[in-house]
Amino acid sequence: MQLKLYNSLTGEKEIFKPILEGNIGMYVCGPTVYSNVHLGNVRTFLSFDFIYRSLMHLGYKVRYVRNITDAGHLTDDGNVDNDRFVKQTRLEKLEPMEIVQKYTVDFHKVLEMFNLLPPNIEPTATGHIVEQIELTQKLIERGFAYESNGSVYFDVLEYNKRGLNYGELSKRNIEELFANTRDLDGQGEKKNPQDFALWKKASPVHIMRWNSPWGEGFPGWHLECTAMSTKYLGEKFDIHGGGMDLKFPHHECEIAQGKACNDIAPVNYWMHANMLTMNSQRMSKSTGNYILPMQLVTGENDFFEKPFHPSIVRFCFLQAHYRSVLDISNDAMIASEKGFIRLMEAVKVLNSVAPDNEKQSEFSLQEWKDKCYDALNDDFNSPILIAHLFEAVKYIFALNDGKETISSAGLEDLKSTLNAFIYDVLGLQNIEENNNEKLDQTLKVLIELRNQARKSKNFELSDQIRDKLLAEGIELKDGRDGTTYVLN
Repeated sequence: MQLKLYNSLTGEKEIFKPILEGNIGMYVCGPTVYSNVHLGNVRTFLSFDFIYRSLMHLGYKVRYVRNITDAGHLTDDGNVDNDRFVKQTRLEKLEPMEIVQKYTVDFHKVLEMFNLLPPNIEPTATGHIVEQIELTQKLIERGFAYESNGSVYFDVLEYNKRGLNYGELSKRNIEELFANTRDLDGQGEKKNPQDFALWKKASPVHIMRWNSPWGEGFPGWHLECTAMSTKYLGEKFDIHGGGMDLKFPHHECEIAQGKACNDIAPVNYWMHANMLTMNSQRMSKSTGNYILPMQLVTGENDFFEKPFHPSIVRFCFLQAHYRSVLDISNDAMIASEKGFIRLMEAVKVLNSVAPDNEKQSEFSLQEWKDKCYDALNDDFNSPILIAHLFEAVKYIFALNDGKETISSAGLEDLKSTLNAFIYDVLGLQNIEENNNEKLDQTLKVLIELRNQARKSKNFELSDQIRDKLLAEGIELKDGRDGTTYVLN
């Protein structure tokens, strides 16, 4: 089956044809690092991690670019004094780049916890100021932008006068946009209310600022992604992804910037992940219906009865299609935990199954594999893929009970295919194996501490570590090649 993607631009599933056969350029809008990454962000990034893993599993070579927005992110009112980074520096009494570093580290820790693969390139907005100034100059030269009081704006009306279509992605009518938009961003600087900032003049209180031909200022949010995506993937690339909330105005503006600069649409396939709700309500700090990723994992919250391992959270998220609204609740997490445990039990049981080359099985392994790949090729349908994996789970337990058979070749094929889908594509982790790894690392640390105590002739501490571990059923054995341990 050919890979089909739902293209937000056309509103249809389309057969995927990469610009360069076998290779894919994919850009996903990353976080704005002025606060802790929230669970809805995790859902979006996890969705594209699954898509990234799936593309690689299907044999594509992928250059995955995901940016870090670390400058110039205005609030909805467009006031430069309300830049999110400026506001957070005041709240926490930190330098802007301290804020950036603090929350970039948090972002990476959270995504690593949920076993997301890092992108191939992770550019920052502050690292590409030169490119953004050059793009702004080009747009001015081509008549698509104008300077006003030290700021530069994209001229949406001029863009449409030239036969281009601002609003094509979000399916918005330009006349309605002009009629219903107030001039909140620019205080009269702009020709039209819908014009968006490419470069903003920095107010006296604005700490993050750079020199430009128009004076000291900072880049517009939309321009950052155009500069970084085209630098690393070219003027036209295959896939651009992000949350549904970015479709307008952010991605709409990216299309306009790309077309105005280079006379071509910048992206072939636009993909958008849907929102996350909790207990059937929108997640919001103001309503109190809100939880951070770490609080879900540690159990330190008022919504869930227990903590849930990151792999169980990941499994829960993948049971909804990336384009569907995902609702999490205590019952949904408990159900996901049960399903996850059964899936992992099946993997364990499969390793102890004995093949039987004499009897014919009623389970068609090839048909099952085809269905799994059909789901993957059908716009990355993770819930259908998981449903097919549980068909194999049922078969595995039937094998274990002696009610089904499998050949030696079939057994190896089933093992490799199941492991590939569970670990490589879905990105799940075996909790039991993960715990064993942590135990091994912990014991290595204790053995090293004991060795140091012995070298410093602190035999009391050395014996204490040995005896306490023995009491817990862990026996240390000193040999010529060092110290090892045995679990009794």
